Amino acid sequence: MLEEIKAQTHQAVKELLETAKLKEGQILVVGCSSSEIGAYRIGSHSSGEIGQAVFEAIQEELNPKGIYLAAQCCEHLNRAIIIEEAAAEKYGWEPVNVVPRLKAGGSFATAAYHGFRHPVAVEHIKAHAGIDIGDTLIGMHLRNVAVPVRIGTKEIGGAHVVCARTRLKYIGGERAGYDENLG
Repeated sequence: MLEEIKAQTHQAVKELLETAKLKEGQILVVGCSSSEIGAYRIGSHSSGEIGQAVFEAIQEELNPKGIYLAAQCCEHLNRAIIIEEAAAEKYGWEPVNVVPRLKAGGSFATAAYHGFRHPVAVEHIKAHAGIDIGDTLIGMHLRNVAVPVRIGTKEIGGAHVVCARTRLKYIGGERAGYDENLG
């Protein structure tokens, strides 16, 4: 089952990256319910093994591209984000003092905390794209204009998958011109 979860996660990330066109140094936020992946109600059956499998698959896709992963914690940590310290510094996000655990932060955020080189927790970010695995509500961590991305991978395990990319705001009205290459 873990290999299938990893394969589905790899595929979902690849599909999103094709559309989102993230650049080196940008942020992908991921919310992940290991309970939902295991076909249970969110928050009821946390699995360290599932969280670790999803984390590893995502990092295997992002690391070669230099894209930062932001791992959303569960509601018990107010949806704080676990991220590499270098990303927090680059974007000016102030760290807070918390260490996620299986039942307070979630299995995915815990895997990220232990898998990153220099992890920190932050309260607020503005990510360039996101993957929501199991209806964890990542929208608060996306930039202001989020655009749904339809991918072929609809589920990871038993969890519903929703993806989004973001773009810059269009301002100026109908007479203004826009540079489509800016996102």
